[in-house]
Amino acid sequence: MGGYAEAVRERVRLARAAVAEAREAADPYAPAVAENELDDALRLASSVAVDPDGGPGNASPV
Repeated sequence: MGGYAEAVRERVRLARAAVAEAREAADPYAPAVAENELDDALRLASSVAVDPDGGPGNASPV
């Protein structure tokens, strides 16, 4: 699952960056949208047993 796990981690990383940017934006709607994407990415990582903060090949225990 190496390539897939890395793709999931990248999605989480990008979503976290988007949340940080959205919180600095003047648009009050942007943080909600970004946080929704982050929630989805973290839910996906959990459902496929991928540690979103782990390195290559590190999956969280099931």
